[in-house]
Amino acid sequence: MRQLIFAFCIGLFPFAANAVEPDEMLTDPVLEQRAREISKDLRCVVCQNQDIDSSNAGVARDLRLLVRERLVTGDSDAEVIEYIRARYGDYVLLKPPLEPATYALWFAPIAFVLIGVFVGGGLLMSRRKQEAFEDLGSEDENTVSEILRQNEAGDAS
Repeated sequence: MRQLIFAFCIGLFPFAANAVEPDEMLTDPVLEQRAREISKDLRCVVCQNQDIDSSNAGVARDLRLLVRERLVTGDSDAEVIEYIRARYGDYVLLKPPLEPATYALWFAPIAFVLIGVFVGGGLLMSRRKQEAFEDLGSEDENTVSEILRQNEAGDAS
C-alpha cells in the first residue's frame, strides 16, 4: 500500500509546477495543449526567468488567459506569440530573437567563456615559465658565494 501511495505522489510531481488553474483551462484538449506549449515560451514579466505556465503571479494569469482567448478566436501559435510580443516587447520571450538589439544576450556568454580561457591560459603559461627555471649548479653557487663574500668584504672596510 505504501508503494502505491508513493507511486501516486511521484506521478503527481510533474503537475505540481504548473500554476494553471482549472477555471483557465480550455475544454478543447488540442487548444489547451497548444496554449501550454505557447505558455512555456513566454516569460512572466514579474518573475523574470519563469514561464507563465508555472508562475502564480497575477500578470502571468492574465497572459495565460490572453493566450487562450487568442487561440479560441482562431489565431495560430505564431500570431498569438506575435500579439503578446507586440504588447510587451522581446522581454516577454524566453528565447529572444537574434537581432542587433539582442546580440549582447546571445554572444556575451561566449565572450565571457573565451575571456576566461585566455586569462586562465595566460596564468598557467606564466606559472609554467616560472617553474621552468632550474636550480643553480655547483659552479653557479660557488660564483654567487664569491660575489657575496666580495660584497661583505667591501662593506666591512
